[in-house]
Amino acid sequence: MTDSLDDAALMRYSRQILLPEIDLEGQKRLQQSRVLIIGMGGLGCPASQYLAAAGIGQLTLCDGDIVEISNLQRQILYTEADLGRPKASAARERLLAMNPHIRVSAWTENASSESLGSALETHDLVLDCSDNFNSRHAINRACRKARVPLVSAAAIRWEGQLSVFDFRDPNTACYACLYPEQGEENSEDTCSRNGVLGPLLGILGSMQAVEAIRLLSGHNSPLSGQLLLVDARHWQWRQVQLRRDPACGVCSGVCA
Repeated sequence: MTDSLDDAALMRYSRQILLPEIDLEGQKRLQQSRVLIIGMGGLGCPASQYLAAAGIGQLTLCDGDIVEISNLQRQILYTEADLGRPKASAARERLLAMNPHIRVSAWTENASSESLGSALETHDLVLDCSDNFNSRHAINRACRKARVPLVSAAAIRWEGQLSVFDFRDPNTACYACLYPEQGEENSEDTCSRNGVLGPLLGILGSMQAVEAIRLLSGHNSPLSGQLLLVDARHWQWRQVQLRRDPACGVCSGVCA
């Protein structure tokens, strides 16, 4: 990946370059950036599409699942022709078709604590688009330890949330400060049991892409240290401040 933008790139990204907060230097930063997206479901599909279109230089897609018919209501990268295929592989093909001038890697397995540790050495930012607490806590721990920024979202039914954990600041709160590692997993509270509105995932995934572009182009996020709550049923938005928990095992283990 070169440091310069050719004429075709200047034309492709012209509307983005016109933004004074991005400009040429910001676009070059995006071209040199490497993003790990964990979970290629309802959040990962729109987030990856917008990051690919924005010209992020390297996207790594991590998901161990295959495409199923029940996914198609909200996972907008896939079609019936993809049924039975690994999500990460199918998504890689779609994204490269959208923008063949970036690099896209498919990681067709679920992330583990060990694999995350090595992966974060070569990535600048992580999008947590996973759908379970165990994965979110493993991602949080790995990003906290590596001091790699994490953009996290989740949704169920008509409600969703978005947070930015900019671990480049060692004093920032982490996901475990918000949801302790013990006690919050509820096997009844899942999308497969309770449902989820597809467009809500599209909104949150798009917002994850906004935050990734903001951070990677050299700006701080107004959502860093904040939790944004969305109620799509009544169109209510609420933002609350996150505070670092002195008793958090993740923060104390990394930053003591």
